[in-house]
Amino acid sequence: MFGIDETLLLLKQAQAGDNNAKEKLLLENMPLIKSVIRRFKYKGIEYDDLYQLGCVGFIKAIKNFDTKFNVKFSTYAVPMIAGEVKRFLRDDGVIKVSRSIKQKCILIKKYINRSIQENGQSPSIENIAKEFNIEQQDVIFTLESSFMPMSIHEKFNDDENASTLEERYSDDLSNENMLDKIILRDMISCLTAREKQVIILRYYFDKTQSEIAHVLGVSQVQISRIENKILTTFKKNME
Repeated sequence: MFGIDETLLLLKQAQAGDNNAKEKLLLENMPLIKSVIRRFKYKGIEYDDLYQLGCVGFIKAIKNFDTKFNVKFSTYAVPMIAGEVKRFLRDDGVIKVSRSIKQKCILIKKYINRSIQENGQSPSIENIAKEFNIEQQDVIFTLESSFMPMSIHEKFNDDENASTLEERYSDDLSNENMLDKIILRDMISCLTAREKQVIILRYYFDKTQSEIAHVLGVSQVQISRIENKILTTFKKNME
């Protein structure tokens, strides 16, 4: 296993165009790449393709790494590897959603529409979960799977000279914004199931606190407290 100094030397050489140094880093970090892509094993992609995507992410980590980030290279590489796989899943229009999830999503949407017609309001996440005998977070995941994110290769408008999302924000991958995203992702992973629900509904589905309160079957005051607690914690950790 390479020491820190040897790794930094190889990184410097690889960034200068030394393919031999790049290959050494790849071989040395093969277990790291495999450990990261393992979490995507059942997403509908062949293992070899997953590994190739992981290597692409690792190469990008080599290219963009800077000692000023004040983190170990392996720590920096992990979200880059995972991000490359997620980007492929997202931009190919799939998260590779399974047929069963698609079918369940259709049934849930029918149930929601029927409830609106019969009761004049959308059922809460809790009620949907009870109706289909699944966890509340699974309800959110299933509904979320039907949303198609914008491809990073898609142009912002029809102008042939328009930039793509990737081109517009490519610089962010090599500066401190990337570290902020890594930190934010780690903080979200530490939230409770209820807190994650609030964040997803508030900032992904753009719902108001009152709407979230109705969906989760709690008061608007409770949602406000949860959101303020999360944002206060995030702010402290980002300072």
